Amino acid sequence: MEASEQKVTEVVEKNVVTVATQQQPSDKKSNIIQVSSNKRPLYFYVNLAKRHIQNYNEVELSALGMAIGTVVTVAEILKNTGFATEKKIQMSTVDMKDQAKGGKLVRKAKIEITLGKSEGFDKLVSPKKKDQNKIVMVAPNHVEVNA
Repeated sequence: MEASEQKVTEVVEKNVVTVATQQQPSDKKSNIIQVSSNKRPLYFYVNLAKRHIQNYNEVELSALGMAIGTVVTVAEILKNTGFATEKKIQMSTVDMKDQAKGGKLVRKAKIEITLGKSEGFDKLVSPKKKDQNKIVMVAPNHVEVNA
């Protein structure tokens, strides 16, 4: 892998999770988070999405099947706390081979939600003075949430 290309990927059976901390050539998007419904806590995805919005000015949350509810919840948390604005929602179905059913082809629902940086994002996210390596996310009700 080249020095300019950095990728961290985790694959989970039945639900694919790609922790999208990627810096790749410009032909691939590096701000995509593929969400699983049962392997990571909800606020893991909320905080990861905040970091992607801070770095790329937008993030695309993607999920299949039962993870769709998790993506919608993450997007609503980010919108309602003032961190993000909704740019695009795309829904579709994809054909996949289900290993549990002997490799039979099944259709799964897919959702992709693109969120952009809100106008007040920079006011809500401020670097902590004591430790410059950590970012402190300040919610509108003045509760600090460490990322």
